[in-house]
Amino acid sequence: MVQYNETNIDRVSAAIADPTRRRIIERLARGPARISDVAKPFSMSLTGFCKHVKVLERAGLVRRTRRGRENTLELFADPLRDVARWILSYEQFWKSRLDRLEAFFAAENSEREKGP
Repeated sequence: MVQYNETNIDRVSAAIADPTRRRIIERLARGPARISDVAKPFSMSLTGFCKHVKVLERAGLVRRTRRGRENTLELFADPLRDVARWILSYEQFWKSRLDRLEAFFAAENSEREKGP
């Protein structure tokens, strides 16, 4: 079984559950940017946008750097690995289910080809 930090996975999962936060992550995957630039395409106040950023920061997905009055955001994607590992731990479960389904349909086709 895969070992993981449950608290971190919970925070990251909650953070990426929101479409606005996923779009922020997608934008930051292209590189660091000023918070005001990242916020531009969103139809919400900067205060509302910053609440989303704080959720991403608590999950460890985004880091904010302050230089004077300018805030720069940078993606730190490592916490997504824990979530990916947890999801991938179920890959064998789904493969076995699909293998059984494939066998079922193969048997059905074989019976049909034999005829009455």
